[in-house]
Amino acid sequence: MTPASRTHARRQLTFPALFVLLWSTGFIAAKYGLPYAPPLTFLWYRFLLVAALMGFVCVVTRAPSPGNARQILHIAVSAWLVHGAYLGGVFVALSGGMAAGTVSMLVGLQPLMTVLLARGWLGERVTPRQWVGLFLGLAGVWLVVRHKVSFTGDASGMLSTAIALLGISVGTLYQKRFCARVDLRSGAVVQFVACAMLYAPLALLLEHDPVRWTGEFVFALGWSVLVLSVGAISLLYWLLRHGAAANVARLFYLVPPFTAAMAYLVFGETLGLPALGGMALIAFAVALSRSLEGRPA
Repeated sequence: MTPASRTHARRQLTFPALFVLLWSTGFIAAKYGLPYAPPLTFLWYRFLLVAALMGFVCVVTRAPSPGNARQILHIAVSAWLVHGAYLGGVFVALSGGMAAGTVSMLVGLQPLMTVLLARGWLGERVTPRQWVGLFLGLAGVWLVVRHKVSFTGDASGMLSTAIALLGISVGTLYQKRFCARVDLRSGAVVQFVACAMLYAPLALLLEHDPVRWTGEFVFALGWSVLVLSVGAISLLYWLLRHGAAANVARLFYLVPPFTAAMAYLVFGETLGLPALGGMALIAFAVALSRSLEGRPA
């Protein structure tokens, strides 16, 4: 094995695990920050700060141009789906009082939706073994969050979560199909500028409560900018470039149990035996289909 192939093999093992770990902190950061800022305003600050940070990185590293006007439009559409719709839906649902377990469970349907979309849109073949893994993963997600799931919230929370689910499912496929060769640095500037432009009028028109610049909010905002919007999103796009969409999507099955474990450590939320069994089932489901790459039909 050559040094380059060994490096690639290490990345194939390390990057998915790191992505799941970082992505799972999203609910924790939201729980810290949302009591001190309206959801759309929170996200507007987040998008604006990430755009400025990545713009600085592009200047320092002399990143290449993101492309022509058509490519820039594709990047913007991808951002409005992956960042705008997904994050907006999750944050609005949580700020409205919807249980985090409910949001996590519903967004946890993303692997199944992505597989169905990828089969028809990208021509990725899904094997029977992968289908078994996907449905076992869904069952494991249910066991992890079932004691926290409540559908008694208002209709707006359900609608917001549905928008988040659709956004992340379609957005990852759109990114893979139309933005696979875009430089991650300059592409990120376009993405977050596009989202900041979208959210500025929404926040001004729909939200009127001021931001309370507490230590908790500053920490949550900083974590969201550096760890989630820069670190986790960059890993997601790297994974999409180097693997089938179905294989990347099933990593999202690991997010609810990791989030539940973090909530136990940080907030003292308990985990029962069914939840622990669900985490084991999810790990088995991912391992079951890990070696099978989606192939063009």
